[in-house]
Amino acid sequence: MTTKPHELTRSLEKGLKPVYLVSGDEPLLVQESCDEIRDAARKAGYEDRQVYHADQQLDWQVVGEELNALSLFAEKRRIEVHLGSGRLGNDGQAVIEQALTRPPEDVIVLLIGARLERSETRKKWYKALQNHGVHVPIWPLDPERFPEWLRKRAHSRGLHLTKGALEALTERLEGNLLAASQEVDRLALLAPDETLDDTFIEQAVMDSARFSAFELIAALMRGQVRQAHRILGVLEQEGENPLPLLGLLSRDIRMTLQLQQARRHGESPAAFCQRQRVFPKQRAQQLQEAGSRLSPIRLRAALTQCSDIDRAAKGYGRMSAWYYLRELATALR
Repeated sequence: MTTKPHELTRSLEKGLKPVYLVSGDEPLLVQESCDEIRDAARKAGYEDRQVYHADQQLDWQVVGEELNALSLFAEKRRIEVHLGSGRLGNDGQAVIEQALTRPPEDVIVLLIGARLERSETRKKWYKALQNHGVHVPIWPLDPERFPEWLRKRAHSRGLHLTKGALEALTERLEGNLLAASQEVDRLALLAPDETLDDTFIEQAVMDSARFSAFELIAALMRGQVRQAHRILGVLEQEGENPLPLLGLLSRDIRMTLQLQQARRHGESPAAFCQRQRVFPKQRAQQLQEAGSRLSPIRLRAALTQCSDIDRAAKGYGRMSAWYYLRELATALR
């Protein structure tokens, strides 16, 4: 079955399914849907967690063996597989089909990936998922819905925004959900349980000298190596988590590859960005600049580097994630 993010809570309350797929290009909403599934699984006793990354090194046979392995201590397990793209691959399809048609009683599988490619929805594994599992597709928020989303987000953190404050934040954040979430959390620390007006917002913005993840993405996509290295240094010193910004970066690299493919088929960049709901205008321009400057080979190599960064951020790299991010900044120039 397919479930929208706002319907996920009710779906989980009815009982857990053997396999969940959360896919999309909005990192914040993907992360929050995954967290909701993880919380429900933990409450149901699925405490043990194993994580795999579907890169070139992953042996899907190992995942299949883990699915069929008997737990020595009768513990329920969660197996998470981070997909590198919107495709599962032949080896992965066989393993997931088995998990859906002959699900182990003590295992739940969570697949996390980019927006699912249309061709995947016609395959046997996806049809099995529709019958026995749950797909949670994540779509970008329409620009006209962003102010109401932002208002509700602030309210959930104990903040009440005046009309002027909401307009000021909407203009500043330009539809970026991750930046909005971070900004709301920061405001909640500055003024918990208060009503905020536009004057307070303007002052809070002036008082914040830190760089944002979106300024970093802009520098990277435009090939501004020196600026990107400077922002990376500041974010590292401030203790930022590299994973959310990595999600944004890999999303835009994939979108740039799709833009190049669309142009080869005669579609204009403007039409592509409108069809894919790429906003704001600044982001669309960044994708077009990167698509003109970088070859498909370099972009695919950058996605491979993103996988290395992801592993490093989770403690599997020889160097820090920030080191690999600096290498990627140089490669994207």
